[in-house]
Amino acid sequence: MATLTLLLQILLGVAALGTLTSTIFLGLTIAGAIRFHRDARKAKAALPALDAMPAVSVLKPVHGAEAQLKENLESFFQQDYPAYEILIAADEADDAALPIAREVSARYPNIPCRILVTGKTPWLNPPAYSFYRMTEVAAHEILVTSDSDVEVAPNYLHEVVAPLLDAKTGMVTCVYRGKNVTGWWSGMTAIGMSVEMTAGVLVANILEGINFGLGPTIAVKKDAVAKIGGYETLGEYFANDYAIGNLIDKAGYRVVLSHHIIDHVVSQKNFRQMWRSQLRWATSTRHSRPKGHFGSGLIFAIPFGILGFAAAAPLGRIDLGWLLFGAACANRALESWSIGWGIVRDPVALQRPWFYPIRDLLGFFVWVASYLAAGAEWRSSSYKLSRDKIVVRTNRKKA
Repeated sequence: MATLTLLLQILLGVAALGTLTSTIFLGLTIAGAIRFHRDARKAKAALPALDAMPAVSVLKPVHGAEAQLKENLESFFQQDYPAYEILIAADEADDAALPIAREVSARYPNIPCRILVTGKTPWLNPPAYSFYRMTEVAAHEILVTSDSDVEVAPNYLHEVVAPLLDAKTGMVTCVYRGKNVTGWWSGMTAIGMSVEMTAGVLVANILEGINFGLGPTIAVKKDAVAKIGGYETLGEYFANDYAIGNLIDKAGYRVVLSHHIIDHVVSQKNFRQMWRSQLRWATSTRHSRPKGHFGSGLIFAIPFGILGFAAAAPLGRIDLGWLLFGAACANRALESWSIGWGIVRDPVALQRPWFYPIRDLLGFFVWVASYLAAGAEWRSSSYKLSRDKIVVRTNRKKA
């Protein structure tokens, strides 16, 4: 009995520590949100006139007829921007995304657009190879790369490209709002994007600055890419979005977090698709930012609240158990409101404050699983990783 009591007391202490660390993190996220709003006001006040903006090349890799692909692509053809071209690339000529891309392009003959077929990539990282091939034919010195599952507002290019007018700035990236277009499981991913991902970026911004990229959108100067060795250098990294920002920062350029928010469309139809997607991101982060990823185990709140309740009840401290659990729920609800709504304006974060606490518990299990995963999966390939680089990529059969 004494041993059991001691064990429960230890677990209660762990729960109290986790509640403290997650509360500290919440304070940092709110500080990060305040800085973000302050920087956004300054950026909007200093936004150059449209006629002062340089021409840019938008690079869009596509793969299959993804959910809302037509709307996503069309949003890039509807930019309120003086001069830009769009390059769209697929691996194979029969890719189901290409007819959709041609249909959308045909409706906007005033926007220069080229559609490329790159062939199967000889590189370990397919997106890096796709960007490399598009860069070869890009007409302009500023490249704006974005994923095919991204939808943007008409002022997107204006606001994302503007910081690159500063000679010291080499790259711009931005946070994003998860847009659920399927159901419950994709909603779990979407709210994680809006709250958990954004909170992590805002805290990184106040603690160390932005020295990484976020894949859904990266705007970069060609000379900055050339200085790090070109996209060829990124071909061996799994998280090429993180790597390009990190390398450009080390090359002496400034990496800027834009105040612009984009939509990241999520369409995972079942638990398996959602889990594989979450686990891939977590495994990638474990390899690219090992110390930060390990420390992120202390920023979850709900697991510590549950642990506190489970440990306090048998000790006759049910009041303390409810206090720890209630504090955890309040923590995540406040983070959902202040970040999910206050920063990226995700209506789910405002209207369903109970939704993110569930995602927080799921996120903890994904974090644990990331340390058990032997590699990562993306599309039709499996990857073995060593630190932040790909050791080998193998094709796997479709499920």
